[in-house]
Amino acid sequence: MQFPTPLFEGELVRRFKRFLADVTLRDGPDAGSTLTIHCPNPGSMMGLARPGARVFVSKSNNPNRKLAYTYELEEVVGPGPSCLVGINTSHPNKLAEEAIRAGLLPTLKTFGELKREQRYGERSRIDILLVGDGGALTYVEVKNVHLMRRAGHLEFPDSVTSRGAKHLRELAAMATQGHRAVMLFVAQWPGAQTLSVAGDIDPVYQAAIAEAQKAGVEVLALDCTVSRDAITPSGGLRFLTD
Repeated sequence: MQFPTPLFEGELVRRFKRFLADVTLRDGPDAGSTLTIHCPNPGSMMGLARPGARVFVSKSNNPNRKLAYTYELEEVVGPGPSCLVGINTSHPNKLAEEAIRAGLLPTLKTFGELKREQRYGERSRIDILLVGDGGALTYVEVKNVHLMRRAGHLEFPDSVTSRGAKHLRELAAMATQGHRAVMLFVAQWPGAQTLSVAGDIDPVYQAAIAEAQKAGVEVLALDCTVSRDAITPSGGLRFLTD
């Protein structure tokens, strides 16, 4: 996934009200200005959104947008090697589609049609629906991951997510009806080897994923590389269960 326009560097002053951040821009047309920008992330961003952090932001060409800039990447210095981390939760669905079409998730390689945002369950939409040549359906729910509390290991979620638990119940319902159901975690913090559920943060979600797996839901995890120019799916991660 290439960023459609160049990203500009800035220094994070603060993140507030979940979807807002103040950033002092270091380059671009507004260099030297401190602006309020859009933060497209509903989670806690634990370990991220640190005042003084080096960040990269995109600028919209839409003159009608109230906030022209969007918080995209943050440079982190640990745990693990220094790297760029993607914080925009609107990107993982596109990254998942790219990975599936490129064959980076071998168990999801065979499909006749890929659809996005299809209605199902309790007034929900499945992120990706794969339709097999014979009409068999694979429901793929996608979640963004950017929590690393120890080097090389990622966790989800970074805050309580009742919506996430609801999605797992809906996937489990599809599995019990005879369809294939997949929970796919997309990591925007590169360089990890493993991923697990942060049960200390959300024990309800931890219980929900265990029940979903018992019902036949498969759990997959996708690693990505992150640069100032692009976020690129790079292969699978190993999901650990308790």
